[in-house]
Amino acid sequence: MIDLREVMRRWVTGVCIVTVESRGMRHGATVSSLASVSVDPPLVTFSLSANSRTHQMIQASGCFGVSLLALEQQPLAERFSGQVADEHDRFDALAWEYIAKGIPVISGALATLGCRVVHQYAMNNSTLFVAQVEAAALGKDNSPLVYVNRAYRRLEEL
Repeated sequence: MIDLREVMRRWVTGVCIVTVESRGMRHGATVSSLASVSVDPPLVTFSLSANSRTHQMIQASGCFGVSLLALEQQPLAERFSGQVADEHDRFDALAWEYIAKGIPVISGALATLGCRVVHQYAMNNSTLFVAQVEAAALGKDNSPLVYVNRAYRRLEEL
């Protein structure tokens, strides 16, 4: 039997960074599981590993930012996924801003969201977060960064 990971690696997804600020510290993680679940009310969902720092900080703050990445932001996706050494603050030397009070997002993204958690569903090793979008902004209309078959790609390649 083929396992779900093998099947899902053929599914093309966009790439975003989920960011959070809690107790004066910022952190974030690269996510490809983001999905819109409703436009009225505006809701998004994604899952995170339960043992990640970003997960713990979102639970503490109750809100987070989402930055939809452009093709040229692949190095940020790698940095926030932990592919690059993580001994320093992931925000070091990075252009970022607040989309709403206490919600950081990455500057130069295709679009950004400021979200408030409204539901959490615990699973064995992760949590599914459902959040209401409180703020949204559009960036430049550039090519998106996508992920398929364990690699970042250009949409045109597909």
